[in-house]
Amino acid sequence: MNEKRDFDQVAPSWDEEPRRVKLAGNVASSIIGAIHPDQTMDALDFGCGTGLVTLLLRPWVRSILGVDSSRGMLAVLERKVREREMTNVETVCRDLEKDERPAGRFHLIVSSMTLHHLPEPARLFNLFNDLLLPGGLIAVADLDTEDGNFHDDSTGVFHHGFDREKIMAHLLEIGFIDCGAQTADVIVKGTEAAAREYPVFLITARKPS
Repeated sequence: MNEKRDFDQVAPSWDEEPRRVKLAGNVASSIIGAIHPDQTMDALDFGCGTGLVTLLLRPWVRSILGVDSSRGMLAVLERKVREREMTNVETVCRDLEKDERPAGRFHLIVSSMTLHHLPEPARLFNLFNDLLLPGGLIAVADLDTEDGNFHDDSTGVFHHGFDREKIMAHLLEIGFIDCGAQTADVIVKGTEAAAREYPVFLITARKPS
């Protein structure tokens, strides 16, 4: 449970899972509906993977930087950017666990399904606070607390979901305001006779101006 997953290995086939693509679409739609991004915003997608959320947000912002610790995942995203001749998407490889951080300041920072892969998610929120411009926004999606059955392979999984109220309380403690939460998606796993539902929250908050 505390061993890091090799995302480089799974990167080439990452987008082949329909459930994963659907989740990214619903998370992106929820972010757009909650944040109302516009062409004045420079955004960062932390834990961007192959860019499923990144590229859905791209048309709504001035620029977006995809950040991930997996060079394999970023290579897939970079190929998409080249093939589609996109000019407002950049990538950078950074590992929070090695205290690596991207350069720059941002109006919007998003992250989807990354928290449960981090031993200390609180460090991520502190980083977001540092990287945000005054008045900037965050939008973070991840699993609600679950019983540990969501992942077929728990390698690299440090948390079985989160209590959204506790996350919002922590954000308020470190200085964020206007915290809110909604359900961005409900992932259904298992057979029709024994289906399990796993809600995914989207938490938004603002850094004071």
